[in-house]
Amino acid sequence: MATILMLIEIVFTVIIGLYFFNALKGQKSSKIVVDKENRKEMDNLDKMKRIKLSVPLSEKSRPSKFEEVIGQEKGIRALKAAICGPNPQHVIIYGPPGVGKTAAARLVLEYAKQCSYSPFGSQAKFVEIDATTVRFDDRGIADPLIGSVHDPIYQGAGALGVAGIPQPKPGAVTKAHGGILFIDEIGELHPVELNKLLKVLEDRKVFFDSSYYNSSNTNMPNYIREVFENGLPADFRLIGATTRNPEEINPAIRSRCVEIFFRSLNPNEIEVIAKNAVEKINIHIENEALKLISKYASNGREAVNLIQLGSGIALNDKNYIITVKDVEWIIENGQYSPRFDKRINDVPRVGYVNGVGVFGSNNGALMEIEATAIRVGGNNGRVKTTGIVEEEEIDTYHKKMKKMSSARCSIENALTMLEKVFEINVYDYDIHVNFTGGIPVDGPSAGISIACAIYSAIINISVDNKIAMTGEITLYGDVKPVGGVNTKINVAAKAGVEKVLIPYDNYQNCYASYENIKVIPVKNIKEVFKYALLTNKNINEFIENKQKILTAKGIN
Repeated sequence: MATILMLIEIVFTVIIGLYFFNALKGQKSSKIVVDKENRKEMDNLDKMKRIKLSVPLSEKSRPSKFEEVIGQEKGIRALKAAICGPNPQHVIIYGPPGVGKTAAARLVLEYAKQCSYSPFGSQAKFVEIDATTVRFDDRGIADPLIGSVHDPIYQGAGALGVAGIPQPKPGAVTKAHGGILFIDEIGELHPVELNKLLKVLEDRKVFFDSSYYNSSNTNMPNYIREVFENGLPADFRLIGATTRNPEEINPAIRSRCVEIFFRSLNPNEIEVIAKNAVEKINIHIENEALKLISKYASNGREAVNLIQLGSGIALNDKNYIITVKDVEWIIENGQYSPRFDKRINDVPRVGYVNGVGVFGSNNGALMEIEATAIRVGGNNGRVKTTGIVEEEEIDTYHKKMKKMSSARCSIENALTMLEKVFEINVYDYDIHVNFTGGIPVDGPSAGISIACAIYSAIINISVDNKIAMTGEITLYGDVKPVGGVNTKINVAAKAGVEKVLIPYDNYQNCYASYENIKVIPVKNIKEVFKYALLTNKNINEFIENKQKILTAKGIN
C-alpha cells in the first residue's frame, strides 16, 4: 500500500513539474516572440524617422516673435495684460481665421516665463487641443480633455485592474497644470465637456468617480487613494480661440474669461505677410503679384498658401520669381474671390446712406442702405423690405416661433418715429428699403441709417456721401448705444468716410485723436439729420410747411 502511494506521489510530482516546465518554456518563447516583434517594429520606426520632407512654408512662416503677428498690436497688448501679470486670467480670443490667434497664444506664454512677477515657471507647458475633435465616452473611460477612469472590468486594465483597482488617467487639463491650456474653436466644444471644464476652472482640480473605488480597502495604493480623495491638480490658465461671435459663446464660460478681439487684416498687412513668406523660401516676387495676393487673400494663412503655390509654379517652370501671371493662374484655378472692400460713392444721393455693421467674427463692412418714397395718398402706402434680412426661428416648449428680424423692427421703429417726431404720415407713401451688397443685416444698429434713408427719400434731400452712421433708434428719436463701434469706425475710415456718427453713450475720448476720420457723437435723430442731410434750410421749410398744413386742419 505504501509503495502504491509513493508511486502516485511520484507521478503527481512529475506531472506538476512538466506543467510548470511547459509554462516557463511557453513564457520564455512568448518573450522571445515579443522581443523579436519589438525589434522589428523599432527598426521600422527608426527607418520612418530618418525619412524627412522639407518643413512646410506654413510652419516656416509661423511667427516666432510678437512683431511677426501682423496687424494685432492692440489684441496682443491686451493678451499680455491678461496673461503676463502676477494674477493671470482666463482668456477668450475672438477673430477671423488665419490672423494669428494661436501664434499669439504660444508666444505670450514664452513672454510670461521671462517676467519676474509672473507665476508661470520655466517648465510651464503649452497644451493645445482642438474642440472640434474632442470626443468622450459616456462611461467615463475615455476623455482626453478632462481625464477618465479605467475601471477593472475593461480590457487592458493591467496589473491594478486584476487586483480590482480603478486607474485614473489624466487629461489635457492636468497635463497643462502650471501652464496654458489652449482650446482652439472653443465655441464648438460639446456642452457636456464645457460643463466639466467649468467645474475644473472653479476647483483647479479634477475629481473622479468609480464604483470600484473603496476607501476602506487596505490594498488600495496610496496614489489611487490620493487621486480619488483629493483630485488631480489642474491649475492652469485657459486661452480659448474662436471664429464665432461673442453672443454665440456660452455665457458661463464668457463670464469666467477676459474677452480679447483680433481684427481682420487689411490688404497692406496681407501684403507684408506674403512678402515675409517669400523671404523665408529665398525666392522673388513681382510687386504687382504681391498686390494681387493682397486683393484675393482674406487672411495670413491664405496669403502663405498662395505664395506656396506660386513658388511651386515658378520652380517647375525653371524660374525663380513669382509673376503676376502665376498668381492669376492660381486665383482662377482655385476659384478665389476678391476681398470685400466697399468704397463710398462719389456723389451724394437721395435716400442713400452709408451704414456700418459687424458680421462674422469681428469683421466689419460698409453697408449700402437705400430707400425710395413715392407719394400715393389716402393712407394706401405700403412698406417693402428687400436684401438679405435675417429672421430667427426659436424652438421652445414644443412650439416654434419666428422672430422678426431686427432690421425689419428698425424699419418699423423709424416709421413710427417719423410719424411722432416729425408728424409725417408715412402711409401716404409707398416706401421701399433695400439692403444691397449681399451681407446679412441683423441687429438694431442700422436704426438711424434706416431712418435717415427714409426721411431723405420723403423730403427729397440728398445724404452726405462722406458720412457713415450707426446707432439704434427709439420711437421718440433717441439714439441708443450699439456694439462693435471700434470695428465700425475702422471700416468707415478704410472706405473713405470722413465723418462717422455714433451714439453719444458709445463715445470715448480716444476717438478725438483719430487722424483720418472724425467721430461725432449724437443723442437724437435731429442731430443725425443735421449732420447727414446736405441742406438744413430745405428740412426746416419742409417742417414749416407740414406744420402749416396741420394748423389749417386744426391739428396742433
